[in-house]
Amino acid sequence: MELYTLDISELRRLLDRREVSVGEVVDSVYKRIDAVEGRVKAFVTLTKEEALKMAGPAQKKIDNKEPGTLLGIPIAIKDNMCAKGIRTTCSSRILEKFVPPYESTVTSRLKEHGYILVGKTNLDEFAMGSSTENSGFHTTRNPWDTARIPGGSSGGSTAAVAADECMAALGSDTGGSIRQPASLCGVVGLKPTYGRVSRYGLVAFASSLDQIGPITKNVSDAALIMNVISGRDLLDSTSAPVDVPDFTRILGQDVRGLKIGVPKEYFIEGMEEDVVNSVKAAVRQIESLGAVPVEISLPHTDYAIATYYLLATSEASSNLARYDGVKYGFRENGKDLLEMYMNTRAAGFGAEVKRRIMLGTYALSSGYYDAYYKKAQQARTLIKKDFEQALKTVDIIVTPTSPTAAFKIGEKADDPLQMYLSDIFTISVNLAGVPAISIPCGFTRDDLPVGLQLIGRHFDEETILKVAYAYEQSTEWHKRKPKL
Repeated sequence: MELYTLDISELRRLLDRREVSVGEVVDSVYKRIDAVEGRVKAFVTLTKEEALKMAGPAQKKIDNKEPGTLLGIPIAIKDNMCAKGIRTTCSSRILEKFVPPYESTVTSRLKEHGYILVGKTNLDEFAMGSSTENSGFHTTRNPWDTARIPGGSSGGSTAAVAADECMAALGSDTGGSIRQPASLCGVVGLKPTYGRVSRYGLVAFASSLDQIGPITKNVSDAALIMNVISGRDLLDSTSAPVDVPDFTRILGQDVRGLKIGVPKEYFIEGMEEDVVNSVKAAVRQIESLGAVPVEISLPHTDYAIATYYLLATSEASSNLARYDGVKYGFRENGKDLLEMYMNTRAAGFGAEVKRRIMLGTYALSSGYYDAYYKKAQQARTLIKKDFEQALKTVDIIVTPTSPTAAFKIGEKADDPLQMYLSDIFTISVNLAGVPAISIPCGFTRDDLPVGLQLIGRHFDEETILKVAYAYEQSTEWHKRKPKL
């Protein structure tokens, strides 16, 4: 048994019984990274020195039988979350040498519970993308087939978990950036309700949509991490003052009688046949556990892509204005201040980030604001109402996570619209602010993972975790590993 193959719960038992030491666990994980990272390229920065420093105090607490859910557990962090004293780049040249002087709230909470930081993972630059091909440094590869993308923008985090380079990771999700790569890499990815997890220290892409969540090997580990990172934070004004339940308590409870909504708008032309078949089989499996499938409608789904790419880019245009070469980050000099701004942003931002800044700036500009940004906000309200209405009649909604399995690197690089359509089943969830989880539900004939998305009511992560766990335990999909 290799320690790096274990999940958090298995490792917790071994550590608490003193059958293995934290040092042995860290050593096992870094040996695995040495063996596979050259092919996967999941990380921007590895923090082995930091990990070894954290291992000693974690072991001492274990020896003293002090509490700590994640004591000695190696976890990776998406490189758009600040970790004090550790390079945080957002996979962008403009922040290539930025070292934050403070800790994000989520990493602070992980530290309080004794986690070991493995490293900072690769992403699409500023989390703008669906394939991790937009990173300013390198393309992360899917552990199931290294000629294919891992999804995005949290592709580094999901690839690292799938490749057993860490026990779990944190990602961020603005339009599917946890769930879509989790689906494509065959792992579990949870986007909590907007406001459930603090965004303090998360480098902003679209502030009304961004949310941090766990990426794990199974559902119970996702619940464990949610217990740690959830809760009100006075440093984040959008953090909700809502009580945090013990998300692990609901796991294993009966799902009989629960109504499972299946939206007709989410089985569309252009989907891969293997994806459709896997998702429909998963619905039948959940039905066999006693849940009741109900066909529902989310009528404004057709407007989701346009709505999202107007609102998200508008917020990105505003948020990314701070990268001007003056206060921190990359600077390209010019003959005057304006030329310095222009040179810095031209050299520091990649093509996709520039595309989104320009689209968002246009949507917010005088004369176009009402026609685009305001209209998109109105459409967002209709999409949100669709979910509220549907979730009055059913307990959760079940959909595919992605219309396809992982595609080849470069296959959609020259067609932004096709790339944007990769998130067609995930973006509505962010617009509505509701929680959703992606879990493995099958494989294509090319042996590529397929994900099932479960969507719940606001602040009802418990129900989607309950159904996800029941389905997971009745199948074997989550136990399959890529052959690297």
